[in-house]
Amino acid sequence: MKLENKIAVVTGVSRGIGLAAVHALLEQGAKVAGWGRTNPDVQHEHFEFVECDVRRADSVQMAYKHTVEHFGGHISVLINNAGLGRSATLEDQDLEEWHLMFDTNVHGLFYCTRLVVPGMKEMGEGHIINISSIAGTTGIEQMSAYCATKHAVRGISHSLYKEVRDYGVKVTCIYPGSVQTNFFDNIDSVTVNDNMMRPEDIASTIVHCLESHANYHHVDIEVRPLMPKGRKQV
Repeated sequence: MKLENKIAVVTGVSRGIGLAAVHALLEQGAKVAGWGRTNPDVQHEHFEFVECDVRRADSVQMAYKHTVEHFGGHISVLINNAGLGRSATLEDQDLEEWHLMFDTNVHGLFYCTRLVVPGMKEMGEGHIINISSIAGTTGIEQMSAYCATKHAVRGISHSLYKEVRDYGVKVTCIYPGSVQTNFFDNIDSVTVNDNMMRPEDIASTIVHCLESHANYHHVDIEVRPLMPKGRKQV
């Protein structure tokens, strides 16, 4: 897909992968709507911040309406990036945090995706990119709730791509390992460090997928830091 003048939506845009994706898309000439609760410092004529809480279907509906009216057309790209994680054993998992993770990581993705699919099918073109995690392919101790949400993202992605592929619409699920973002702010056992991947690395992968040939479909992409504990000494 040629991204120039295409309408793209990125959720969770205040920082991290979402913000990096916004900058990468703008560099390719896309018109970008950033859906989120905090307005990022992005000054660009083709960027529109739309206040949105993806946990609420009505908020997503209003964001969608504003976006198509502001840019005047169907959305060609949706990057479901909004997400969060909390650490706890299953037996100690706080109920409110359990629901917070599912409302954000799973229900939010559903609310956003269901609105853009009809327009993409009508155009015969579109690309939905879901940011899952390594936690979406394996279990992680003291992260059972988060893993459950990211496994759900994987399941949704695999089912949806089979539903829309014959309409010319792509669905890609990306599974990053550790990235230098605020995700770890609430996880005491992990400290952000330079051995993690950079948000702009994930953004470059996103752009690569979006710009691929119309009949070339990235279904699953797993990315990890090469040396997560630093370079070994010989």
